Amino acid sequence: MSSASTEDSIELASLLEPYQNIDSETSDSLPLLSEQHVPFAESFSAPHHKRKATSIWTYPRVFKGRRKSAMEKLTSPRLRHYANKLAVESEPGLTNAQLMLTNHDLKPVEPERRKWGSWNFVGFWIADSFNINTWMISSAMIQGGLSWWQSWLCVWAGYFIAAIFICSTGRIGATYHISFPVVARASFGIWGSLWPVFNRAAMACIWYGVQSWIGGECVTLMIRAIWPSYNNIHNGIPGSGTTTRDFLSFFLFWAGSLPAIWFPVHKIRHLFTVKAYFVPAAGIAYFGWAIARAGGVGPIVHQPSKLHGSSLAWGVISGIMSSIANFATLIVNDPDFARFAKTPKSALWSQLFTIPLGFAITSFIGIIVSSSSDVIFHDGFIWNPLTLLGRFLDGANSGQRFGVFIIAAAFTLAQLGTNIAANSVSAGTDMTALLPRFLNIRRGGYICALVGLVMCPWNLLSTSNNFTTYLSAYSVFLSSIAGVIICDYYIVRKGYLELKNLYSAQPSSPYFYWWGWSWRGYTAYICGILINIVGFADAVGAKVPIGAVYIYRVNFFAGFIVSALVYYLLCRFFPIPAVSAVWCELPDAADRQFSVVYEGRPIDVPETLERDHDASSEDLEKGLRGGKAKETNLATDF
Repeated sequence: MSSASTEDSIELASLLEPYQNIDSETSDSLPLLSEQHVPFAESFSAPHHKRKATSIWTYPRVFKGRRKSAMEKLTSPRLRHYANKLAVESEPGLTNAQLMLTNHDLKPVEPERRKWGSWNFVGFWIADSFNINTWMISSAMIQGGLSWWQSWLCVWAGYFIAAIFICSTGRIGATYHISFPVVARASFGIWGSLWPVFNRAAMACIWYGVQSWIGGECVTLMIRAIWPSYNNIHNGIPGSGTTTRDFLSFFLFWAGSLPAIWFPVHKIRHLFTVKAYFVPAAGIAYFGWAIARAGGVGPIVHQPSKLHGSSLAWGVISGIMSSIANFATLIVNDPDFARFAKTPKSALWSQLFTIPLGFAITSFIGIIVSSSSDVIFHDGFIWNPLTLLGRFLDGANSGQRFGVFIIAAAFTLAQLGTNIAANSVSAGTDMTALLPRFLNIRRGGYICALVGLVMCPWNLLSTSNNFTTYLSAYSVFLSSIAGVIICDYYIVRKGYLELKNLYSAQPSSPYFYWWGWSWRGYTAYICGILINIVGFADAVGAKVPIGAVYIYRVNFFAGFIVSALVYYLLCRFFPIPAVSAVWCELPDAADRQFSVVYEGRPIDVPETLERDHDASSEDLEKGLRGGKAKETNLATDF
């Protein structure tokens, strides 16, 4: 050994000597040991640790290293093994708090996965527009007294307004390539964003079950078209709220949806491309078939409006609002898809024009087909396309049964695509944010499907006539979330986000606010709910003052405007950090492969320290007797 090495060893030995006989009191007063002393500390102290109960390993606070993760604190090796097996891939060197904020599915989408071009968004919305709910969107308006063309204009206006909101939230995702849970952190706080995320995840799971039940009705028609006797299958589960036939069809649809959840979001676009070709073609065939059997478009096109004056005005407003409310979840959800856009423009014009066009065409087909049903069967308008298809099967020949099978298959695919887009991906993304250490989008999607199965949706639909009304009305409260997020991004911050800090749980983060919660965001959110809460009670059957009913008729605008205005005023009088005085989007921020590990955190720690050592975040900021420890910094500033 050289003289220099001998001198270094003597110096380190004298440095470590005070740590050989320590207790809980003296350990707090001793300076921290840094990473550069690891090799010598192991050789010097480990034998002593075997002989005595106290050493520097007994009081690991004195060692300047990283805090043990929750995984490392598990005492059972078997439990630790299975926990590590369940954990999703994450960046090394993260704190426990950061492990609750980030994983691969939550970080900005890297350029290699940005596969959604303009035509992919066109196909996505054309595919999404051809579903049973959109088919029937005009039925309530016409039954409420509007003429067919007035209801159709409401659809155009409502979905064009919805498209503006869609593009507003989608631009955030398309620019910074982040999902809704991460976007919400800027306005609601790092931890405060979890409530809006949980709120939407729970609703997505419930809707997944309801939409799967409707998909099961499509499967029933497909099977009936092949085996008519399926309609008379013995009911072996009486008193369950459903029948053997309906449950089997529901389960077949539910099980058939599981493979679609497996594919990552940037690849699932191919499903919507197939749906965009097949489903509209089947819808147009259904349209032509109904007109041919009726010998015309039916009497509905000659039916005048039954409303006049203020009643007509409120009828039009209600029709527009119902179209927007039908899109409330997707307005908040759009960043989950838009973040995979190749460029921000890819998610702009394609969505702005395709949404009103696709949904207006689908609703028009629904109006004319339902009008024809009155001529064919002479017992009033049949608005539900599945009910009408079932009537087509009565006395049908083999060719007609084949036609019903193809159209029912198209509706089945339509329900599948809608369920994946509006519910599965949404719930999966939200659950990823709720427990990122163990959940990714795929796992969250399967949990959503499991909840949709065990919730027994047939009971919810059969025991309460107001259930679907409640779900539709409840989704309107998402307007207050959208109001806060859009106001924060476009008006308060003017497009400026610090991406790395959206994954930081440090108090110095501009999005940490008060213990991770933004009281401004929550105050605005609650105000947006309160303006609609009384009218919401009317929607589910309670008697309320007429003024509250009028406010609720413009529910989405009321919640959005109030929440956005309150948030702006609060930020004006109580300024928030990380804002820009001019428009300042950073579209290339997500292109830089940055690390979210806190600066100054050592990440290459020996196995011994992984097992036995701990240090507080305060300790990590201190040096050894005024010196600076060896640090490893992978973070990239921008």
